[in-house]
Amino acid sequence: GYCSQEDSDSEPELFYTARTSLGRRPRRRQDEPSEWEKTELDQAQVEQRIKEYNSQINSNLFMSLNKDGSYTGFIKVQLKLVRPVSVPATKRGPSLQAGRPHPQGVKRRTSFYLPKGTVKHLHIFSHTRASEVIDALLRKFTVIDNPRKFALFERSEKDEQVYLRKLGDDEQPLRLRLLAGPSEKVLSFILKENETGEVNWDAFTLPELHNFLLILQREEEEHLRRLRHRYARCRQKMQEALAALTPGSMYYDEDGDLAHEFYEETIVTKNGRKRAKLKRIHKNLIPQGIVKLEHPRIHVDFPVIICEV
Repeated sequence: GYCSQEDSDSEPELFYTARTSLGRRPRRRQDEPSEWEKTELDQAQVEQRIKEYNSQINSNLFMSLNKDGSYTGFIKVQLKLVRPVSVPATKRGPSLQAGRPHPQGVKRRTSFYLPKGTVKHLHIFSHTRASEVIDALLRKFTVIDNPRKFALFERSEKDEQVYLRKLGDDEQPLRLRLLAGPSEKVLSFILKENETGEVNWDAFTLPELHNFLLILQREEEEHLRRLRHRYARCRQKMQEALAALTPGSMYYDEDGDLAHEFYEETIVTKNGRKRAKLKRIHKNLIPQGIVKLEHPRIHVDFPVIICEV
């Protein structure tokens, strides 16, 4: 959504950037240019490459060779920005009285998120540098943020792996496009935040720095929440495992027989008459111990399963 620096009542609403992380992410493979990117072409090879390039595309985004040996063409840049960008705020509110000067010294700005998957085609020269491409993109969207906050990356796919490399300021994107051909899998361009690992804090305003502290606090809270959830799940699994290991109600006797109860036959005399009587044995019995049940049951001898799958 939109918010104005002058009209917003709270800084968190003004500059809150969800999903922004200050943690240093692991750098992807291939930080150096590929071998084909180091290829130097003479004039005849450039002309031949341009003809091959134009024959492979299905649009009007052709490359053209100029008389001075340079060439022009189109590159497509995908914007993948997780933080909001700032543009000049529109003038709102009551109009000033005639003859009174406009207040100076207050720069109003509006911060908003660019839609995900935003794509922009730029018509550039072969000698146009990556830093100039960034400036052109920011002008297209009237972004007034410092261009050093952004970086141009090349994305390529090889052997089912994705490689991402940050372009140097003096590299020429159209030259790379010509060498790679029109395939987006071989080469595509992405504009992202310039994450170098060393944050240039001087490039941010005080509200943005305050917001970074809020982001760190939110990340810490989220990390703690995930840890608590993880250990709660482990505790639940252990409790379920303990519940599945039910102590058996049977015993082993001295002969190794297993039963719930053991009796021995004895002869008793009552009123001068002898008769047999069963006497329960309580000595020298070994408990069966822990018994793992395949499914939760009311009792070990009760075969009805009390759960549904």
